[in-house]
Amino acid sequence: MTVADLRHVHWIGGAPGAGKSTIARRLAARYGWHHYATDDAMRAHTARTTPATAPYLHAFLAMDMDERWVRRSPDVMLETFHWFRGEAFELIVEDLLALSPTPCVVDGFRLLPDLVRPLLDAPEQAVWLLPTPEFRQAAIEGRSAPGENFVWRTSDPARATRNLAERDRMFTNRLRADTARLGLRAIEVDLPTTEEDLLRQVTSFFRL
Repeated sequence: MTVADLRHVHWIGGAPGAGKSTIARRLAARYGWHHYATDDAMRAHTARTTPATAPYLHAFLAMDMDERWVRRSPDVMLETFHWFRGEAFELIVEDLLALSPTPCVVDGFRLLPDLVRPLLDAPEQAVWLLPTPEFRQAAIEGRSAPGENFVWRTSDPARATRNLAERDRMFTNRLRADTARLGLRAIEVDLPTTEEDLLRQVTSFFRL
């Protein structure tokens, strides 16, 4: 495989709650692109892994909800979260190569800068969205009614929420550092940012 095999792909990475899927769907609708949401592929990708190929993923699957979100520190949660370590990223690439070579937009927090950079024919194929904690919190609250979030399946939803928020804050900081180090594009997303603002910025970054 060469970078030319994926030159038709636009990548939107970033931290959870940044608006990646919303922008990807709108771009796909506007330009007639295929939309590949990595979140939607998680279950299928999990089934295609083994403890040998994805040890952090299978360790996570063996935990109960409190082990995942309550009893571990945010630092440990960050360092051991399988998707943040790039496990099964190669399955995303396999899926993309299996699609017809027509324009495509891919989104998800699994798109780590170090993994995506070698696949780019040009830097303007990719952008990462970096939400402030306030923007992320507002986005998460807007997605589900009170009690529907998975943290309510733990024994301490408040602590689980704090742990998750801190983990994602640190992940966002990591993405910020990694995109800067690799010379990749990133957009800071805060509460004044509207969906239209974000769409305009991403469209500009992609030179559409």
